[in-house]
Amino acid sequence: MAIILDVANLTRSFGQLKAVDGVSFSVERGSCFGLLGPNGAGKTTTIEMLEGIVKPSSGTILYQGSPINDTIYQQLGIQFQHTAIQDHLTVHETLKMFAAFYERTVPLDQLISLCQLDDFLKRDHRKLSGGQKQRLLLALALINDPQLIFLDEPTTGLDPHSRRLFWDLVNQIKAQGKTIILTTHYMDEAEYLCDEIAIMDKGQIIAKDTPDNLLKQHFSGALIKLNADALKSLSGSMPFDYQQVADKVLIQSTDIQQTLLQLIEQGVSLQGLQVKSANLDDLFLKLTGHGLNNKEGLEHV
Repeated sequence: MAIILDVANLTRSFGQLKAVDGVSFSVERGSCFGLLGPNGAGKTTTIEMLEGIVKPSSGTILYQGSPINDTIYQQLGIQFQHTAIQDHLTVHETLKMFAAFYERTVPLDQLISLCQLDDFLKRDHRKLSGGQKQRLLLALALINDPQLIFLDEPTTGLDPHSRRLFWDLVNQIKAQGKTIILTTHYMDEAEYLCDEIAIMDKGQIIAKDTPDNLLKQHFSGALIKLNADALKSLSGSMPFDYQQVADKVLIQSTDIQQTLLQLIEQGVSLQGLQVKSANLDDLFLKLTGHGLNNKEGLEHV
């Protein structure tokens, strides 16, 4: 499949802080690429460089094989977490105003149908529900018929039904051959939507592949999770490898019954025991030492 975006050795420093440190990846046309990481990992700065908001300190960004420039930036679609819209405008008036910014646009009736805006076209945009507003913002990101679309945590704060509805819209957009770069704090969202993900931590990409391949690379068998306090009752040494992350102990096991018997024999408390298949949340714990929703560190780096 053709590469639409190619990023090589991208860096960005703010004084002594190197927020992005040698990031490289490529995005295939027609795919959904997830750029994920805890707060302070550098993903926001990386996305802002791709969108043309922040200039890289070094590195290259190629769009369809050519250096990205101001003309190309006008061809991108961006759904920010927060977009300022003129007050006192209806949804339909907002669409018409944004359409006037571009020489080439998607027919408004097509966007209205795709994003399911029909029922509230005449409503003041300030009176929309969370899900309705996100669908309007998605329509605005699509209005110039972009081939590459950035979705920055688009479902944050939405209820489960609204999130699922938004996911369906994203899949419809991808089915049109458009390419999506997604940031999200919801791991089920990344697993459902993304063909490939890159995990950032401390300014670098520490893992990149399909969600399934990453889980296969880092986990085998089942995952046993215990409260870290359980080790206080351990008599002797742990009989197998484990990883302690924050307040959890992670144990990979291909024989759950035998592992649990050994834990009991060593006096380990099974309070808070979980036995499950590993998911992307567990992968984050293993690779970064904290969950994706960790609030420590720089909030918007």
